[in-house]
Amino acid sequence: MLTRVSRLGPSLLRLPSNPPARFVSQSKPTGAVGSPAVTELHPAVEKAGHGEVSHYVKNPDFHGFSSDPVVDDWNMRVGFFFGISVALVIGGAFIHYLPDHGMRQWARREAERVIQQREKAGLPLIDENYYDTSKLAVPTAGEA
Repeated sequence: MLTRVSRLGPSLLRLPSNPPARFVSQSKPTGAVGSPAVTELHPAVEKAGHGEVSHYVKNPDFHGFSSDPVVDDWNMRVGFFFGISVALVIGGAFIHYLPDHGMRQWARREAERVIQQREKAGLPLIDENYYDTSKLAVPTAGEA
C-alpha cells in the first residue's frame, strides 16, 4: 500500500502547480516594448451568452443518474429496487437460512435427546465413571 502511495508522490506534487492561463511580464520595459507582454497559452473561449445550467434548475427532482428526467427517475427506481429489495431482503433471507455453522444447534438437540433417554432409563445424567472402567487398560504397579 505504501509503495503505491510513494509512486503517486511525484504526480501529487505536480497537481496544484497548474500553469495559469496567461503570463504577465514584470520586467522593466526595454526600448522596443512599451507595455507588459501578455501571452495566451490557451485560445479564448467564445461565450454563447449563458453559462452551464444546473441539472437541478432543469429538473427539481434530479437524482444524479442522467440529465434526462425520465431516464434519471427510472435509473433511481431500478437502483433502489436492487439496492434495497435484492440486497437486504434476499440477502437477509440467504443469511438466515445458511446451514448451522459449527453444528451448534445439532449438538444441543443431540444433548437434549441423550438427557431424555437417560432420564427415562433412570440413570444419572453424568456417570461418576465417565469412561467404562472395564474397557480401560490400566497399567500395573510394576509398569508405572
